[in-house]
Amino acid sequence: MRKPQDITVDRALLLLLLHLTDSHSMVSDVKVQQLVFLSELQMLSKGLRGFHFEFMRFAYGAFSKELDNDLLALRRKERLENCRLTEQATDVITIIEQNVEDEGEEANVQIMDILRSVIETYAPQDLGEITSSVENVEISPAGKPEEKIAIRDVSFHSILLVPSRIEVSGEFTLPPLTVSSLNTALGY
Repeated sequence: MRKPQDITVDRALLLLLLHLTDSHSMVSDVKVQQLVFLSELQMLSKGLRGFHFEFMRFAYGAFSKELDNDLLALRRKERLENCRLTEQATDVITIIEQNVEDEGEEANVQIMDILRSVIETYAPQDLGEITSSVENVEISPAGKPEEKIAIRDVSFHSILLVPSRIEVSGEFTLPPLTVSSLNTALGY
C-alpha cells in the first residue's frame, strides 16, 4: 500500500512524465499506462524506485488502478486536462526539476534520466506500437528468476509488477519541505 509521501511522488513524477511527452503525438490514458510501466520497469531493473504503482496484465498491455486513480485525481484538481498539463501544474514541474538540480541526489538524477530516455524512445510510437513493445517485455515469474515469460503470454488480470516487493538500492526522495510544497502545488 502506498504511503501519502509515495502518492505525492507518484503524482509529481506522473506530471513530469506528461510534461516530457508534450512535444510528442497525442497521448491517451492507455499510452500513459504503458509509458509509466516501461519507466517503472527500467527504474527497477537499475535498482531504483521512482513510481510505486502495481500493474496487472490487461488486453492492451499493463494497467495500474492506482495510476488510473491518480490521473483522475489530477484532473479533479485541474492539474490535467485529458493528458495535457494545465497552467496550474507548472509549479509541480518547477519544484521537481529544481529539487533534482539543487539537491543532486544520484537516485533522483538517474530516475529523471530514465524518464527522459523512455519518453524519447516510446512516446513517438503510436498506441499499437507501444502496446506491442510492452507485450514483448519479458518478466520472471515470482520465485523463478531464471525463467522468463513475455507479457503477451501472461493471462489477463495477472499481477505483473509489485514494486514494494522488489529490493532497490536507491529511491526518488524529497525533503519534507519539498513534499509539503508539492502537495500545495498539487492542490492538497
